[in-house]
Formats: sequence, C-alpha cells, structure tokens
Amino acid sequence: MYTPPLLMAGHQTDALMDNKGLLYGVAAYTAWGLLPIYWRTIEVLPAMEILGQRMVWSLLFLLLLLSYRRQWAWLRTALRDRRIMLTYLVTAVLLTINWGVYIWAVNANFIVEASLGYFINPLVNVLLGVLFLGERLRTWQLVAVAAATIGVLYLTITYGSLPWIGLTLAFTFGTYGLLRKKAPLESIQGLSLETGLMFFPALVYLIYLQVAGTAVFPHAAPLTNLLVPLAGLATALPLLWFGTAAHRVTLTTLGILQYIAPTGQFLIGVLVFGEPFPPERLIGYSLIWVALIIYTTERVVLSRRAKMRYAQS
Repeated sequence: MYTPPLLMAGHQTDALMDNKGLLYGVAAYTAWGLLPIYWRTIEVLPAMEILGQRMVWSLLFLLLLLSYRRQWAWLRTALRDRRIMLTYLVTAVLLTINWGVYIWAVNANFIVEASLGYFINPLVNVLLGVLFLGERLRTWQLVAVAAATIGVLYLTITYGSLPWIGLTLAFTFGTYGLLRKKAPLESIQGLSLETGLMFFPALVYLIYLQVAGTAVFPHAAPLTNLLVPLAGLATALPLLWFGTAAHRVTLTTLGILQYIAPTGQFLIGVLVFGEPFPPERLIGYSLIWVALIIYTTERVVLSRRAKMRYAQS
C-alpha cells in the first residue's frame, strides 16, 4: 500500500507533483466509473466467459509490462515463499469473486446496486480495520458507519432481501484491500501474481467452451472480437494511473477521488441504461451518501489539522 507524503505549501515542485497526481487519480477513477459501458458493449459473451477472458488478457498485458520494465527479480522470491503464495492465492480468489459478481451485475441490469458496493467500501474498510487491525472508531466514524448500516437495513426491509450484490462487492474488495495492505509485493507485481494464479483455471475453462462449441469469442462480431482482448488494458491501465497518483497526492485526496467511480457507475445505470431508481431506493441511498459525507468531512478536517501541526513543528 502506498503512503504518499504530505505536500508542503509553497513548494512549486510539490505543487506540480500534486497536480499531476490529481490528473492521474481522476483518470483512474473515471476509467473505473466508465467500465460498465465496456462490459455492456461485449455483453454478448456470458459473464463467466468475460471473466475468463479478463483473467487471461490481464496476465498477458502485465507480462508485457513487466518485460518492458525488466521487473522479474521479485518473482523467484515470491514463488519460493509459501506465505506469499498463500496470501496471493486468497486475494486471487477474492478478486475473482469481485470481478465475476460485478460483470454479472452490470450485464444483468444491476449497475446501480453494484455502485452501492463501492459507495460503502470505505466504510467497510473502517469496519474491517476495527475487527482485524485493532483500530478504534472515532466518534464521527461511528456515526458514519451507523448511518450506512441504517441505509442498508432500510433497503433490505424495503426490497425484502439484502442488497447482496453491493455487500458482496464491498466486502470482497474490502477484504482484498486488507490482505494486500500487509502483502509484500508492489501493486503491479501483486496483480501479476494474482492473475497468474487465475490464468490456468481461466484458460482451461475457455478451452472447454471452445471444445464444447459454446464459446462466443472469437466467433462474435468484429467489434466484439476487437474489444475482448482490451480487457487486459482496461484492467491494468487504471491501476497504473492509480499507482502514480498514490505516490503524488495525499490519502485524503485519494479518499475523495474514490467516489468518482461509483458516482459514474450510478449515473450510467440510471441515465444511460435506464435502471429503475424509485423513491424507496433513494431514501436508502441518501442515508449512505450522508454517511460518506460525514466520513469524508472528518478525514479532511483531520488531514488539515495534521498539516497545520506539521507546518508549526
């Protein structure tokens, strides 16, 4: 996990780094916010086939990137360390579930509910920190978590069932982030190992589809056949942008930028694909949005206080 330094006011170089980092951060989260359009463009493929293609093409793209950077020294150490391999096997499983549920949700017209998962993800991270890292909830964090919980309960009562898509996405990605926080590999290295562990099961599945005569790719329309291999690029490129941003801006800035992605997904679901958003759902989402406003405001205030103390020291 990257920990970017606090940016000092009055230093032109730091300001330029901040501006560049901000642009990369906006680009990363905007790309993630626009992903539903990409998945819907190739929805002629079943969700499981899209997932398999994403795993395979992501690894191929990352191998090209690692070859270009000549970053292979880490691999031998990782393969010999059982703890590293077990950690990344678990994160690979979590990532597979997260990707699979998200792709299915997008193509099954549940983009709005999928966006819920990434709205509440920061609050899930806080909860996981309390449960597994011994962190303590500050007063306003407790208020934010409580408001979000009430929102989820309201949606559950209103619709008669848990919003399982959003909760699955939030908790799989939150747990994934928790494990990756203590994992030793850098972001691109870790993703390469994860996709490497996913690669052979995905490849076997895709070969099975071809042999069974049920595979859509590469037998689809030319545009679809062109877009499917770009799944690797769509997966890795925003991550590279995010990694660059994380080195250049504060965690508070990243915390604010992260809402670009679910906001984009939400708007695409409602405005582009016409998913229903009745008043009952609006009430539940509004409670969650209030929770996020409280959570983000508290982070901004604490960050400003820390900067003031740093400047005075």
